[in-house]
Amino acid sequence: MSGPRKRPALGALIFLGIGCSLAMYFTFAAVQGDFGLFRRIQIEADATRLRLEKATLENELADFENRTKRLSDGYLDLDLLDERARTVLGLIRADEIVIR
Repeated sequence: MSGPRKRPALGALIFLGIGCSLAMYFTFAAVQGDFGLFRRIQIEADATRLRLEKATLENELADFENRTKRLSDGYLDLDLLDERARTVLGLIRADEIVIR
């Protein structure tokens, strides 16, 4: 009364196993691979950090250019010259009192 029992074909199980394995591999590669999501987030964080560092260095460069211009022969800032002489050489004027 009961007909022959059908069991899944072995080829279909192998195909399903290979398909699942490939899907898991590509999912893993998409998340943690060299070009995956985690790597992209890390690269974006590095880019943001480097942009901030670049802005800081540009500000320092502008400050150095300003000081260099102010101490050049064509434009001499006497206050800056006085400040640098006091700092570097430790000079003071005769009418000043030094408190330590």
